[in-house]
Amino acid sequence: MVATLSRTYPHISQYASDLIGNTPLLEFTRTGSGTRLLLKLEQFNPTGSGKVRMARQMVLDAEQSGKLKPGGHIVEPTSGNTGLGLALVALERGYRFTAVVDGHASKDKLRAMAAMGAELVFVDSKNTTGPSTVERRRVADEIATRTGAFRPDQHNNLGNSGGYTGLAGELLDALPQIDYLIGAVGTGGSMCGTARELRRRGAAFTTIGVEPVGSIIFGGPGGKYWQSGAGAPEGFTIGSNVDYSMIDEGVKVKDIDAFTAARVVARRTGLLVGGSAGSCVSVALKRLALFPAGSTVVVLVCDSGEKYLDTIYNDDWLYDRDLLSDFAHRRYYRLLNAYSDSVSIAENDRSLGMSA
Repeated sequence: MVATLSRTYPHISQYASDLIGNTPLLEFTRTGSGTRLLLKLEQFNPTGSGKVRMARQMVLDAEQSGKLKPGGHIVEPTSGNTGLGLALVALERGYRFTAVVDGHASKDKLRAMAAMGAELVFVDSKNTTGPSTVERRRVADEIATRTGAFRPDQHNNLGNSGGYTGLAGELLDALPQIDYLIGAVGTGGSMCGTARELRRRGAAFTTIGVEPVGSIIFGGPGGKYWQSGAGAPEGFTIGSNVDYSMIDEGVKVKDIDAFTAARVVARRTGLLVGGSAGSCVSVALKRLALFPAGSTVVVLVCDSGEKYLDTIYNDDWLYDRDLLSDFAHRRYYRLLNAYSDSVSIAENDRSLGMSA
């Protein structure tokens, strides 16, 4: 008879949420002036997204404050990644979770939430060209009022921004300097929360917040866009986690640029990233040569692209929406090739200088 050992092993996790954080950095490209473009690959978190960080934090905060009781019920409107994080934390900690979603969300995200035991409530989307953010919020509020469920409200919950304290620490531990931080804004948590903690710890850098064309977060009229998980449509109340004091510059990116850049990352690295990450890479690639020599540029890659195989990595889907462009692809490849050439030229110049 074999005895059962109760011994624990420090390198073996007991829960999937123990695997959150310590995601890798990948150098995507560099210039001959020594400027580097690094990708912080948050897709290596459980659920394939950095939003699991803040989902856990919001639940822990609610437990501590008494808003969430043992065996309780959580309800939240979501386009997918926050819902995946809440689904994971809920199943580990014994809560029921209801995600209010619409048909604009990635089908794979919806399937994954259901696979983890989440209840999906679909809202009728009157907007066929974008997410029904306002309606999802209304339905979630109604369910919370009727059932007494805990509604995290990721747009205004301090745990959203606070959940990225660890991400900031990882960047500081890994890098001697950060000169530019580029990230999608969305709910504001990852971009603003990371920037706030970095600055609290003494880092000096410039932030560039990125949103879809059609989002109202940086002003202007609302319009249609296909970048899920980012943006705020017309009529949406922007939450308090969008802290404009943490965003030095706001940039809007068209869907065609966001999706093309994501596909170029896949072709160059073999790693699939989401559309909002593609929008940030698009901004970084267009500006990389303009940054001061020796700059370290970090792009927050918020989630994986495997969830978008039927959309942004599907030629037919893009073609039907006039979002597939060979010219756009060639433009990004030319940029990458120019950066590679500049490195070769700089190395050759250094070799000639040393041999002179």
